[in-house]
Amino acid sequence: MAEIQNFTMNFGPQHPAAHGVLRLVLEMDGEVITKADPHVGLLHRGTEKLAESKPYNQSIGYMDRLDYVSMMCNEHGYVLAIEKLLNIDVPLRAQYIRVMFDEITRILNHLMWLGAHGLDIGAMTMFLYCFREREDLMDCYEAVSGTRMHATYYRPGGVYRDLPEQMPRHEYSKFRSRKDVDRLNENREGSLLDFIDAFADAFPGRVDEYETLLTDNRIWKQRTVNIGVVTPERAKALGFTGPMLRGSGVAWDLRKKQPYEVYAKLDFGIPVGTNGDCYDRYLVRVEELRQSAKIIKQCVAWLRENPGPVMVDDHKITPPERVEMKGDMESLIHHFKLFTEGYCVPEGESYAAVEHPKGEFGVYLVSDGANKPFRVKIRAPGFSHMAAMDEMVRGHMLADVVAVIGTMDVVFGEIDR
Repeated sequence: MAEIQNFTMNFGPQHPAAHGVLRLVLEMDGEVITKADPHVGLLHRGTEKLAESKPYNQSIGYMDRLDYVSMMCNEHGYVLAIEKLLNIDVPLRAQYIRVMFDEITRILNHLMWLGAHGLDIGAMTMFLYCFREREDLMDCYEAVSGTRMHATYYRPGGVYRDLPEQMPRHEYSKFRSRKDVDRLNENREGSLLDFIDAFADAFPGRVDEYETLLTDNRIWKQRTVNIGVVTPERAKALGFTGPMLRGSGVAWDLRKKQPYEVYAKLDFGIPVGTNGDCYDRYLVRVEELRQSAKIIKQCVAWLRENPGPVMVDDHKITPPERVEMKGDMESLIHHFKLFTEGYCVPEGESYAAVEHPKGEFGVYLVSDGANKPFRVKIRAPGFSHMAAMDEMVRGHMLADVVAVIGTMDVVFGEIDR
């Protein structure tokens, strides 16, 4: 019989299941992992340093590019930190719009995670199902900001503009039949709110379809049950947040424990797991999809009833209306000053954290009174999870490493920064 050897193996950085540029150095005893050493930093773009060299307003777009699956939630953390330093109150309508888009972003993130995690473990169809729904939500991003991914929609003082009254529609072309285009435009007859409302109504049924494919599937359960178990005490000690912490049975969610914007006024639940394994973390995220749809419905109902401003009316911080800028000299000066120099933020420091789809995303800002931050430090949720890689995969098989990376829902833009 052949003797089993110990050997060291590189997993990544160009492995399709490494979810980005993770280089994992595995020490193996045959097929069993004895040590896993994650090497990060291969995607380092110096986001924090770049943000320190630009006026506050000009760094919002960099935040989108950190976790490029949860774009608006990254913006939210950064914008909240600036608002704390400036001590400004955001109009209520803007707060509801932000919460609605935070939850749309959470669904976008979890769909991407579910599709990719399924693909990693061998469930091909999941990816196609999840992207079917993502397409609609990407259209919502595009409707408010003009871009499908890096929106730069949140601004200190509110949001870039109010929700459009007309949802963009598909046009007839030689590539699609008239019947197909009419079917695609069915939900696009009204406003963006009507479109989001119709999506939130239909979405729980879509989640049922995902669960039919996976939740009781014996292959899925064999690949995830009792894999990468983390106890509640260990999860807290390792600095887990978000679904990774809740999957271990700790009901910690910043939306409930440290409410920001209008979360305190909304009705939703915090799903928690019991076993702390890959399967529980899957169940937690799937239930979060349902809860997010519930929050979106409540936001839509409030936004329909309550028109109002979506930006603070202080032109030292927010740009004047385009129409004003064309005809009024003072507005033109405000506009010019704002987009060249920006605004000076009072001296001090602030930390703002949001319940990002992956966990606690925090931004620590230090201002020295200038028009650009003195220091920016980002607390990326995935970084703490990555640090637990060795502990979670030790004693498991090589194939289980893929399941554990998938269950962490890592994106390297925010880990490497």
